Amino acid sequence: MSTAAAPVRSLRAGTVLADLLPASRTRDIALVVGGAALTGLAAQLSVPVPGSPVPVSGQTFAALLVGTALGARRGFLALALYAVAGMAGVPWFAQATSGYGMPSFGYILGMLLASTVVGALARRGADRSVLRTAGAMVLGSAIIYAVGVPYLALATGMSLGQAIAAGLTPFLIGDALKAALAMGALPAAWKLVGRKG
Repeated sequence: MSTAAAPVRSLRAGTVLADLLPASRTRDIALVVGGAALTGLAAQLSVPVPGSPVPVSGQTFAALLVGTALGARRGFLALALYAVAGMAGVPWFAQATSGYGMPSFGYILGMLLASTVVGALARRGADRSVLRTAGAMVLGSAIIYAVGVPYLALATGMSLGQAIAAGLTPFLIGDALKAALAMGALPAAWKLVGRKG
């Protein structure tokens, strides 16, 4: 009887994908550390952008995926661990960098906030259909830019227009592709565990 009740309980509203694993403190620690590591690994998929101190990387996609899959609290903790370890010298920011003095550090702060917001939205079912997932990813990306672009302007002395040209415009096509990946992957994951989006 308990085996039949568990799947029904685990797929109820307010559940994120990580909640499908058996609950324990060890699970939560592993998910937080794994989310930070995934973001650090994805950050190494990095390509410099001519004329911009900000590279195209996989870390924004990973940060949004971590927040959505883990939920707001664990997503926040995973990205906080990623940020703090990187500030302390772990070379897992984009292009194997670390520290907080780089012009792109504002994007990392934005990812911390965005992972929390998309995690909260996922608890409300934002990851269970293509359109809702698209909305969550667009909002998460907007949050990252809302923090990252002004930080870039302050850190480099660029005007806001220059910072938008260097730190936003070149990344829009890539962000659309990342959102499309998430739009397919997250609802499909729910369908695999028996929940239709």
